[in-house]
Amino acid sequence: MQITATRLYPVTDNDRFLDEAEYILRFKDVPNMDRPREKLLTSGPQGLTQAELVAVVWGVGTRKEDVLAMAKRTLQEYGDKASFATVKPSSLAQTLDIPLTKACQLVAAFELGRRAYATNRIGQPMQIRTPRQAYEYFQDMGMNSKEQLRGLYLGSHHQVVHDEVISIGSLTSNIVHPREVFQPAIEHGAVAVIIAHNHPSASLEPSAADIEVTRQLVEAGKILGIDLLDHLIITTSGHQSVLDEL
Repeated sequence: MQITATRLYPVTDNDRFLDEAEYILRFKDVPNMDRPREKLLTSGPQGLTQAELVAVVWGVGTRKEDVLAMAKRTLQEYGDKASFATVKPSSLAQTLDIPLTKACQLVAAFELGRRAYATNRIGQPMQIRTPRQAYEYFQDMGMNSKEQLRGLYLGSHHQVVHDEVISIGSLTSNIVHPREVFQPAIEHGAVAVIIAHNHPSASLEPSAADIEVTRQLVEAGKILGIDLLDHLIITTSGHQSVLDEL
């Protein structure tokens, strides 16, 4: 069942409480004119895929993986928007098995884009007020092949102040501790959190673990004074709020 009713997220400032895929073609076999850097020179950045742009940033790959294959794997396993939002090179390097220098380059490059993405066309911070807006923000997660939990952190005017990949893997209370969800809120001065995770199975039905984790996070948020506004399940076909099951 998908969300059909339109509702606004109530944000309350309570900060007084804050205390191997199939191998097709090797990079060296790609004609020079079709390589990312050459394509950038001839066609401009708009002619490159996300992976090709990452490959240009990295320049070279490693002994065991060429640069374009590594870029494609990174975006496929971590997700495009999640990769753009990450701010922890060590976590990115460990999760994706890429060199730390590559992770640092990626974080630095995407930080530039993140700062621009965080504002709308008139230069104001992006705001998330409804479940539909949250779904549109998280929609790309539906294409991820691995289950991923992300947090979107909001200020007192619904403005996005931070976006973070909290965990990768099956959602259980043993893996997703409230401190992992709410610590970024404290660090970035957020007063509310929206979390989302994808179901690669394409099922929108919340599992018992989904409901248990959500209930724990709601209670933890009350103690901290940081509201959990929603917990969305994202698939290629739509979204569902776990809060509707509580």
